[in-house]
Formats: sequence, C-alpha cells, structure tokens
Amino acid sequence: MRRLHLLCCYVDAVPTGDVPVTPLRRRRAALPTLIAVVAALAVVTGDGFRPDSPDGTATPAEPIATAEPPRLALYPPTGARDVVPADAPWVAAHSGTLTEVRLVNEEGRTIEGAMTADATAWRPAVPLGYGRTYTLTATGQGTDATVTTKTTRFSTVVPQRQTGVTLTTTSGAELRDGATYGVGTVIVARFDAPIVDRPAAERRMNVMTDPPVVGAWSWVDDRKAHWRPREYFPPNTAVRVAAGLYGTELGQGLYGQEDSSVGFTIGRSHVTIADDLTKQVSVYDGGKLVRTMPTSMGRGGTETVGGKTIHFWTQRGVYTVMDKANPVMMDSSTYGLPVESASGYRISVPYATRISPDGIYLHEREATVWAQGNTNVSAGCLNLSAEDARWFYEFSEPGDVVEVRNTGGEALERWQNGDWSVPWREWLQGSTLRG
Repeated sequence: MRRLHLLCCYVDAVPTGDVPVTPLRRRRAALPTLIAVVAALAVVTGDGFRPDSPDGTATPAEPIATAEPPRLALYPPTGARDVVPADAPWVAAHSGTLTEVRLVNEEGRTIEGAMTADATAWRPAVPLGYGRTYTLTATGQGTDATVTTKTTRFSTVVPQRQTGVTLTTTSGAELRDGATYGVGTVIVARFDAPIVDRPAAERRMNVMTDPPVVGAWSWVDDRKAHWRPREYFPPNTAVRVAAGLYGTELGQGLYGQEDSSVGFTIGRSHVTIADDLTKQVSVYDGGKLVRTMPTSMGRGGTETVGGKTIHFWTQRGVYTVMDKANPVMMDSSTYGLPVESASGYRISVPYATRISPDGIYLHEREATVWAQGNTNVSAGCLNLSAEDARWFYEFSEPGDVVEVRNTGGEALERWQNGDWSVPWREWLQGSTLRG
C-alpha cells in the first residue's frame, strides 16, 4: 500500500505547463487501471509475496540464490597445545562445500576421516594419539565457484598417568563377547588407578540394551563402579557395554589408556529362593517351580580368633551366582579362621556354586544329608545332597539370582555380592550423574 500511495500522489502532482493536464474526471476514471498496474508491480518488485495460492492468500516467493565464496571453520585453532584426543578436530563449511580434507601427523601419516553426505562437515574416523603433532588442511568451494584452502596445526596432550578399565562380573571374571548371563547380572568397571573425576569417567561408560531397561552406575570406591538395572533383566535382552575412556581426562593428569567394550545376552530367568523357615531351596525357571531341594544352612553364632570375630550365619539378602567349580578347595583360613581351630576346615567339595566373595556356596555335602531340611549345621554355606548339588551346578549360570530369606544374623552387605539388596534410591546416590 505504501508504493500505491506514493505513485498516486505522483500522478496527481504532475506539473502544468507544456504537459497537458488530465481533467479530474478522466483521472478518476483511470485510477482503477493505475491500481491494477501498481498491484502487478507489487507482485514483481514487492515484499517477496505473490497472490497465487489456491485460496487467494499470499505465499512466499522462491528465494533468489546468491553466490558466496566458501567460508571454512577449522578446530582446534592453529598453535593449540595439549589438545585432548577425545575433543577430536573438525572442519565445517558455513557456506559452500568441502572438496578435500587432509589430516597428517608429524611423521606425514594420513589420518582417515569421515565427511558428511552434504560435504559440509568432516571429522577423523580414528582416535588421535597422545603427544603427537597434527596438520589439518581443508579446501572448500563456494557457490560463486571460488576455492579456498585453510590450515591449522596443533599438538595433543602428553598424559602424566594413564589408566585402563576392565569390564567384569562381580566375581572378577571378564565379561565375554557373545556369552550368556543370568537376569541378575551386575556389570563391573574396574580401573587400574583411582579415578578423581568420576563424572568424566561415568559419562564415557555407556550400557545399551535391547529391549531398553532402566539402569545406572553406582560407584563402590574410586577404582570400581557397578551397573545394574532397576529390576532384573528381561530374558533374552541384548546388552552392549562401551567404556570409551581413551583420550578422556579423568582428573589430576590421569587419562584413559584405551577403550573397552563387550556384548552379551541375558538368558532364561533363573531365580532360586532359599528359606530358612522351611529349610528348602526352591528353584524357578521362567517363573515356574522346577525343583525343591532340602538344605542345611549356617548354624549361627560367632567365634573370635586373634581379635577377629567370625560369624557362621548364612546372611539373608539377594545374591547372584558368581562362578562354580568341581571340585573347589574350601579353606577356612581364607576368611581368618585357622584350619587347626575348633571350627576350622580344609576340604575338597564337589559341585560347588559360589554366590559370595567370602565363600558362600551351594554345594554337595553328603555328610549333612541327615540335617538337610530340618537343622542348620554348616559354617554358612547351603549344603545339598550329591544329586541336588550336581543338578544345581549344571542348571546355574553366572548372574542367576539366589535369594536367602529368614536367616538370623546380619543382612547381606553390598561388598558380599549384595548389589541387589541395595534399594534403588540408595543405588542412584552412588551415581555421580544421577544421585
């Protein structure tokens, strides 16, 4: 409307003199034609809209492409020192496209990279090394057909110290690619050195599951973090653990030495319940009771040796199968009770399935069959008949759940493979990111 107003004023203000003046009536008659002409001009030279939509409303006009030279951005800036390898270099074309990118180290070796499909960004495809010097060169072409090349040179950090990480079960055995574990499996990240910056480490430790499950890391101490789901894994869950710590600063000059990863599968739901009220061990497979076994558990009481008090309870709580051996040498001196003491022992036991690091097993003990199902006589283990012990040994896998109920003494502690005895709210408090 602004252009229409100005043009009408211009027509009405045509000077007299040698130019014939249009009578007012004729000027009024010509006004609709003039408005139509102005409207037509507005379509061509107006504010970028044209009334050509089906409902007669204005629609945006096609933008007119403008020719621009290439504008390239490179990171890190030239001369940068102590660059952390985890902060990988990159190249971006803010206008135009990248035609060539080359990254070489001080020895002239080319570092492979990956370009986006639209050729506007590039990153290295492999990690950079510690204590290396790199030259990054990028060439781009603008929409005006001009070509520009930019270069940056930088060096990476030299760590004062490095640490590796090992992914294990609670037994300390490394998780194996392609293996099958129980629904109560707890993932353990064990570091070679104390971690000062736990959040930095935790951000780089990812657990991916299919189907998705809710879970979290919880630090046990500055060298060890455990990961478990809020509830037991669903059977047949695929799990992938990736600890991408290489090139990451973990505090006070400590850096990740290498990445670690492993993938495994969760098997069938094996849940065993040992109840001291009935002195029976009930074994469930997929929620179905498949075997009931009489047992004799810890007889209770304590003994003090060399100022150390040792108890003989089977502590109540939720354990998981750690490992198994046939046979296993059981030696009371491993937990502070001398073999020659009144309650000491050193015996070879067949078909032993371990559920705690301080020596609690479900194992064969034919000598206590008379007590199994009615009397507790063991030092803490769950005694079974030869037939039942062998069956349970062959049935069990690491990560299977074993819950002990209604026993005396203290409850199972976390360090005793009691991760599942920790309430979920308390578990989250051990995470530096979710606590």
